[in-house]
Amino acid sequence: MPSSEESGAGIPHRRGQRAFALMEVIVAGVILAIGLGAAISLAMQSLTAQQRGEHAVQAAALMDELLGSLVTLGPVEWNRQYQPSGAFSSFDPGYKYADFQYDMKIEDAPQGMPCDVLLIVTDPLGREYRCATRVALRLGEDPDPERSPREPIDRQGYFESLEEDASAAK
Repeated sequence: MPSSEESGAGIPHRRGQRAFALMEVIVAGVILAIGLGAAISLAMQSLTAQQRGEHAVQAAALMDELLGSLVTLGPVEWNRQYQPSGAFSSFDPGYKYADFQYDMKIEDAPQGMPCDVLLIVTDPLGREYRCATRVALRLGEDPDPERSPREPIDRQGYFESLEEDASAAK
């Protein structure tokens, strides 16, 4: 029968060495758990930051869309066609940003002066994105005035002159 100092394989053991090995395993497990916890925490923070960034980009696109329609229609006509606040689903129920909300405040301005506009877009998590600007009133009855330069633009000639200037500089 082997002695208490030898295992079945002929390698000597002591109880103190086995207890020390067990402590090493426990300490290594605790260190591993702390490391995994930190990694998971960083991953969650990264996902939250990504979602926040996506919402900010979506809110900026929605603001651009609303302000573009406001400039195109003019403040008076925009107020006739749209509600000053609500969900983007009111424009189109299947709209992919239907869970965002908006609030457009257009202050009246005297004739010839721009209106002060404050647009607030709220994402699904309740974060607000704000844009303050000024928009001129549309004057006259022409709904879509012709906009063209006073003199024709010669783009080809412009680029040829740039090339000539560049070659002369060499």
